[in-house]
Amino acid sequence: MRDWKFNHIDFSIYPFYEGDDLGVIWTPEKTTVKIWAPTAKMVEFRLYKDGKSGDDFHKTQLQASGNGTWSTILTGDYEGRFYAFRINDGEWLKETPDIYTRCVGVNGIKGLIYNPAKTNPENWESDASPVLKSYTDAIIYESHVRDFSISESSGIQNKGKYLGFTEENTRTADGLATGLEHLKELGITHVHLLPVNDFATVDEEKPLEKYNWGYDPQHYNALEGSYATDPYDGTVRIREFKKMVQSIHAAGIGVVLDVVYNHTFYAKESVFNQTVPGYFYRQKPDGTFSNASGCGNELATERHMVRKYIIDSLKYWVQEYHVDGFRFDLMGIYDIKTMNLIKSELQKIKPGLLIYGEGWAADYSPMPDEKRATKRNLTKLPGIAAFNDDLRDALKGNHSSKKTKGFVSGLDLREENVKFGVVAAVSHPQIVYDYVESSKQPWAAQPVQCINYVSCHDNYTLWDKLKSSCSKASLQEMQKMVKLAGAVILTSQGIPFLHAGTEFCRTKGGNGNSYKSPDSVNQIDWNLKKENYDVFEYYKNLVALRKNHPAFRMSVTSQIQHSIQFCSKYQMGVVTYCIDGRSAGDPWGDIILILNGNRKKISQPLPEGKYRVMVQGERFSNEGLAEISGEVEVEGISMMILVKK
Repeated sequence: MRDWKFNHIDFSIYPFYEGDDLGVIWTPEKTTVKIWAPTAKMVEFRLYKDGKSGDDFHKTQLQASGNGTWSTILTGDYEGRFYAFRINDGEWLKETPDIYTRCVGVNGIKGLIYNPAKTNPENWESDASPVLKSYTDAIIYESHVRDFSISESSGIQNKGKYLGFTEENTRTADGLATGLEHLKELGITHVHLLPVNDFATVDEEKPLEKYNWGYDPQHYNALEGSYATDPYDGTVRIREFKKMVQSIHAAGIGVVLDVVYNHTFYAKESVFNQTVPGYFYRQKPDGTFSNASGCGNELATERHMVRKYIIDSLKYWVQEYHVDGFRFDLMGIYDIKTMNLIKSELQKIKPGLLIYGEGWAADYSPMPDEKRATKRNLTKLPGIAAFNDDLRDALKGNHSSKKTKGFVSGLDLREENVKFGVVAAVSHPQIVYDYVESSKQPWAAQPVQCINYVSCHDNYTLWDKLKSSCSKASLQEMQKMVKLAGAVILTSQGIPFLHAGTEFCRTKGGNGNSYKSPDSVNQIDWNLKKENYDVFEYYKNLVALRKNHPAFRMSVTSQIQHSIQFCSKYQMGVVTYCIDGRSAGDPWGDIILILNGNRKKISQPLPEGKYRVMVQGERFSNEGLAEISGEVEVEGISMMILVKK
């Protein structure tokens, strides 16, 4: 019986292999096979006609080829053949594809030898990503592939599939835009997709019988087959994913992938442990797997071949699939050096790539705090952003508690926390950090390092959280709270992030952890767009406002410090600040924003001069809704924007 404890092993002495030829690589004349397995005594490569079961029809032994690698060359054309490895390091491990496998059969049981060129859709070579002048120009929209189109209300034919993102002019029964057409109408710049790499818990042969967000990785370089029209032929999922990226790019929108290199679904049975037992995972002092992911294991990103693997994998997604950014799940499990190397290596391939993540872990990690890519260490991670959970909880209350309230739901004394988000968590002379409940100091060195959000796939949707904490609120009050939350996110400095469907009051029926709940809970009900059309229009206007006015998306801290002033006497439940728009090259000069979280209207004294009202309640104007001086009344649960005449 194998002992899965590793405290007796010094993994640092394992050899390092620098080459870029690991995996199974096809050409018409030969297929090259090479894996890194430094503890192996024998490596067997098996070929199959079937990607699910069946007897192998060919076996060959790999030969040791230096620096811990094993390799062989198969002469001839092996396109379309399935394969697996079996490794003996003193005893036989379980059969598995290699850790670099890029194309798999159904449920990832076997790898597939394939010709990558045949997976390219027509005109793939001319596919082009949108280009932003600054990271703060981005407006990110998070969605799950299946949620986006699975509902009957979507009007999309390829429901729950990659191809659902390729369909044009899709509509609800009432004629309102859905799918990709909706994204274009809303005006966002990037779609953030929950994990699309091959994950373990959805049976690809019966994809509708189970649901999962995809945070249970099985193969990092292969695509999930339940989102493809044919899960058996691994090339189909590749081709359809590329078509999706191509269609999103053609709409002027970038594609960000949610990546989960912090843990694997399987531990002992994982492709890593069936190749090099123990090496890819961190251990506790007793030699068992550490668990900062809360999922039973965590990858040891600081080890040389783990770091190389992650970087190789990310480069592959950029080069092969033209993606435009990555969101790192539980980024606090990664070490700082690895994250900085990821940034520098990817920038060489695609400058302007978005890199952001959760600046925390789910549990204790044996890696020292000062080496971890957490929010508090963000100053050591230039150009890498983290989620601003301080603003999230300030706006709607604690993320995990149904009944707690925040600024938009009427809780007093959250003004300093909101101000902290307004300036993108950077240092600002007017913020009293002792009053910021969750962060007693700024953690972003620059505004490009702050992702401002109020909800995401995790926990309750914004609507459900507000509904549970304000059970007596009317429909109109609920809609106003959703609008005010969006107003804060889309006018604050930093990078705004929207959870799909928030713009028309998406609900999951009060489910606060829907990672494996059915489609009836997770699907986007596009009929809500009609029911809450004024909310959608408000969000659309906010997106346009942000795009048209650089005053809301400054790219450097010094500009924020000099151009934003909290310019009024304190009122409970109110945040008022002034922006010198000229310094940001904005056509608006002196700008005043008033955020009123109170249920009732308030009076706000104005600085000397005459002001045009540009945003009042639900109304937006480029010329001005009214002219005012001296004092202004701001209705409850709303934002007002004024510009000095």
